[in-house]
Amino acid sequence: MTKPTIALTELVEKGADADLLKQMIQFVAQRMMEFDVESLCGAGFDVKSADRINSRNGYRDRLWQTRAGDVDLKIPKLRQGSYFPGFLEPRRTAEKAMAAVIQEAYIQGISTRSVDELVKAMGMTGISKSQVSRLVGEIDERVHAFLDRPLEGDWPYLWIDATYVKVREAGRIVSVAVIIAVAVNTDGGREVLGMRVGPSEAEPFWTDFLRSLMRRGLRGVKLVISDAHEGLKAAVSKVFNATWQRCRVHFMRNAMAHVGKGQRTMVAALLRTVFAQDSRAECHQQWRLVADQLREKYPKIATLMDGCEDEVLAHMAFPKAHRQQLHSTNPLERLNAEIKRRTDVVGIFPNDPAITRLVGAMLLEQNDEWCLQRRYMQLEAFESVSDNPQAKLSAVIN
Repeated sequence: MTKPTIALTELVEKGADADLLKQMIQFVAQRMMEFDVESLCGAGFDVKSADRINSRNGYRDRLWQTRAGDVDLKIPKLRQGSYFPGFLEPRRTAEKAMAAVIQEAYIQGISTRSVDELVKAMGMTGISKSQVSRLVGEIDERVHAFLDRPLEGDWPYLWIDATYVKVREAGRIVSVAVIIAVAVNTDGGREVLGMRVGPSEAEPFWTDFLRSLMRRGLRGVKLVISDAHEGLKAAVSKVFNATWQRCRVHFMRNAMAHVGKGQRTMVAALLRTVFAQDSRAECHQQWRLVADQLREKYPKIATLMDGCEDEVLAHMAFPKAHRQQLHSTNPLERLNAEIKRRTDVVGIFPNDPAITRLVGAMLLEQNDEWCLQRRYMQLEAFESVSDNPQAKLSAVIN
């Protein structure tokens, strides 16, 4: 067994001390490092063993900033190679961006007591403009390289959605739209294509964003999935020669708004019978049947269904293997929820670049995670929706 820097029994006996929490953190962290190094060496501290593959070489001091205060650690050194504990790894890009946004707000004189407490809770002290400038420059370079990268290949399916955050503008606090585009390519891989911050979801804003994706190389779009925002619908029809899919989840919410609370379960179950059908023809047939059944008691729902049948069922014209992911903007919902969680911590952004910095860093990290995961959609079914179908089999040399 390794020898801990301080015995746990001695630490407990210091229960009356004000620094007990900090000492407990130090004890646990030190023990974690000792166990790590023991496994790397193949034997315990000062233990002779034929299984030993490395040896210790003293310690190096490291100050660890935590919410409980500064903790002095002794990081073990190895004679061969190096060791650095995982819990001291540098902040991920999005966490750096969060720190930069809060620091920037703090320095520009718009801080509040809650922001100040958050800065301290994140373990940051001695904030300076030069530190912020260096951090911001590093993050912005990576984020803009990601958001402006060329897009290659065909992207048959495109999801677009918007969320709102607050920003300080000319002395006022206003809400701005953060629009995000996610797509799947013909290799079945899912990627974040881009984002944009703007004053509203008006048609010119959406049109400019979608055209910027086209300039970067977006092509082969066959289906665009979004909510029923009129500006977005107009922009999609103007930029793409593609089918538009109205998000099924948003449609259900719109329909339930016309139903009393006590009847919502029954009406929702009736509407779901449409989506349980296997074929496109059966879906349309059941849709009209349900609309007629609801027409007398719920005329507003029937009118809604009469006007959006083709839009809500557009995904049924595409391969069956892909339909589960195509009927709604759900692939973006979890991403938007995480964005809201992070941006709510900031509260009010100092400017638009700060929004791009934080949200862009989050999207960059999410895109990296998606690239490491298995294919998002079945590969074989893409042949029917690709403009350039290619054989996916390995070449055979005779």
